[in-house]
Amino acid sequence: MPNHLDKTSRRSLLRFLLASPLLFTPRPVAAFERLLAAAGENEPTAQEAREIIKAATEAIDVFDFEFVAERNLSPAHYTYLSMGVQHEVTLRANRTAFDDFQLRPRRLVGSIRDLDTSTQILGTKMSSPIILAPASSQKAFHPEGELAVARAAKRKDHLQIFSTGSSTPIEEVVAARGAPIWFQLYTADIPTFTRMQLREAEEAGCPAVVLTVDVTATIFDQNRDRIRRFRREDNAECQTCHQSSMVQDAIDAAHAVGFDLERRLDNLMILDWDNVDRIRDATPMKLLLKGILTREDARLCVEHGVDGIVVSNHGGRAEDSGLSAIEALPEIVEEVGGRIPILIDSGFRRGTDFFKALALGADAVCIGRPYLWGLASFGQEGVEAVLDILRSELEIVMKGLGTPNLASITPAYVRRKCSACGQSG
Repeated sequence: MPNHLDKTSRRSLLRFLLASPLLFTPRPVAAFERLLAAAGENEPTAQEAREIIKAATEAIDVFDFEFVAERNLSPAHYTYLSMGVQHEVTLRANRTAFDDFQLRPRRLVGSIRDLDTSTQILGTKMSSPIILAPASSQKAFHPEGELAVARAAKRKDHLQIFSTGSSTPIEEVVAARGAPIWFQLYTADIPTFTRMQLREAEEAGCPAVVLTVDVTATIFDQNRDRIRRFRREDNAECQTCHQSSMVQDAIDAAHAVGFDLERRLDNLMILDWDNVDRIRDATPMKLLLKGILTREDARLCVEHGVDGIVVSNHGGRAEDSGLSAIEALPEIVEEVGGRIPILIDSGFRRGTDFFKALALGADAVCIGRPYLWGLASFGQEGVEAVLDILRSELEIVMKGLGTPNLASITPAYVRRKCSACGQSG
């Protein structure tokens, strides 16, 4: 008779082992493996070791949503959401680099009763420094896509940045959000197309445009074979999730006059600072550059009249330099010297991550994959739960370290480990 446990029994076994004296034996791992082998299992998967939640309210942290998203999404869509480029060195560094920074708690600071996480950036008031980063084709993750995210952002009062690659028209997203949103711009080698995008964002009431400057070869170019393999294995039909509504409108208009815009849009423009100057002069919206990782480029941002910076490596999806965003932040903050606001994204998952970035000098932090996990898991409710969890975690850290508001979070609350000596310094 085969000795086999169902998933419920395996989870019960794992919970027992975590509380068992077996884990304190001289060889706990060996004992653990022997018991699993006796149960008919060689090794538990990550999903089995962490019970998959059935409702957004069951989530303990944002990682709970990742497992549900993987279960709910087609292989191609989950791969697109989770993958980095090349060897994924940058993707991994975005998480591991946080371990190189330690927090410095202050004691005997008294009770913090009135915690204030509000801020204002480029005239936009926010109740939290946690911003929803731009993400393309959100209907790939849930039928309501960007509208579900906008409604969650409205309910929880977070700034939303709209992507050029959105699968929902910008005016519908603005209506669902009920407040101004920022516009993220991918530009192509067609000035009239760029002007059309800017005009649509202006008419929708966007006060700021976030120009992405780190995509010179798309994720599809760098991981084309990998994505093709998963597409072959994927039987899902998706007719509304890949083409941006804004881009599709332009393609249709161009076809009407005999111009093949779709072919021209296959290649994003290789940008230079002249392009930045032209975009800055073409719109009254505030201009931020997304994808800055060095002090040299930060200096040029200031010199060219850019209004803000987003320190970002595109979540490890654009290049594989191995440089995490949090590691790049200090030199950029030093170079900018408070002259323009600095946002950051790439790898942020916990309240301590947000606090470290704020202490190092960031004005706000953008999230991408976590809210998309929530969207893929439970739609609007999942996005709201992700925002609640992250905001709660940040507030817990702020109280624990004795910082009642964002202005009180300073470099004095963070230190970097000495990599050479293994000590902190």
